[in-house]
Amino acid sequence: MSSTAVKTTLAPARRKPDTGSRRGTAASGALPRLAADTEAPKAAKPPLGPKFAAAAKSVATEVVPPLVMLALLLIVWQILCSRPGAGLPPPTRVLTETWDLIVNPFYDNGGTDKGLFWHVSASLQRVALGYVLAVIVGVALGTLVGQSTWAMRGLDPIFQVLRTVPPLAWLPLALAAFRDGQPSAIFVIFITSIWPIIINTAVGIRNIPQDYRNVSAVLRLNGFEFFYKIMVPSAAPYIFTGLRIGIGLSWLAIVAAEMLIGGVGIGFFIWDAWNSSKISEIILALIYVGLIGFVLDRLVAMVANIVTRGTSSQ
Repeated sequence: MSSTAVKTTLAPARRKPDTGSRRGTAASGALPRLAADTEAPKAAKPPLGPKFAAAAKSVATEVVPPLVMLALLLIVWQILCSRPGAGLPPPTRVLTETWDLIVNPFYDNGGTDKGLFWHVSASLQRVALGYVLAVIVGVALGTLVGQSTWAMRGLDPIFQVLRTVPPLAWLPLALAAFRDGQPSAIFVIFITSIWPIIINTAVGIRNIPQDYRNVSAVLRLNGFEFFYKIMVPSAAPYIFTGLRIGIGLSWLAIVAAEMLIGGVGIGFFIWDAWNSSKISEIILALIYVGLIGFVLDRLVAMVANIVTRGTSSQ
């Protein structure tokens, strides 16, 4: 074989550049850069109209039914009490006769001649003192009864007997002991509202899951740590149920007690209006009592939802 043939055979074949593949590679390589350089379109914000519509619907669902029932109640009351010989005044007459008390609740002419604000304020102060004492003592005794079997066997029957005593039945005993109307009224509030607090706290303590107790034993928590880390969070829904019942009973008790002890207070205002035959003022005071009781209950419920993170409302 000639040298020329050998060189021809061994020489590598020349390949034409594959421009198409390079263009393809370049094109394919440009796609990520183009994708990277191109910003993704921002998500469009939802219109505010549906949000306002949903909020309005929620408010209407909560507000409209009570307003409708209130309007029906006022209409029925107006019709029944507008006839001749009716014992109670219609709402239009109540509004006319008590308008001065409504628009001027802060007047103070000395003695017991005061506006409704001062009567309500005096009652709320008594309720606050008696209720706070009931909360402190009630939670402590409820914890003892719920945690100790011996305490439950010894104290629970006594509590069950005492809680059936009507609130006003304690007032003569309190007047004999304290010889003053102010501490006697506070004691009546205390002794009335403490029982649901004790009972619900004890139930909550007894219903603490055994797993929680086992964890506290593994972690070797002392008594104080076990109380505020295990007991209180677990029993909080039960405790606040008792607190809500207690605040309602406190407000009921103070109105009844003030009718007997006299002085400044919403209960005395109602009794004084009755002695003066001012039925419209009695009706106005009852409306105030109901609204304040509703606000007190909602305040305790709001605190319960914050502390228990909504579990108390379930």
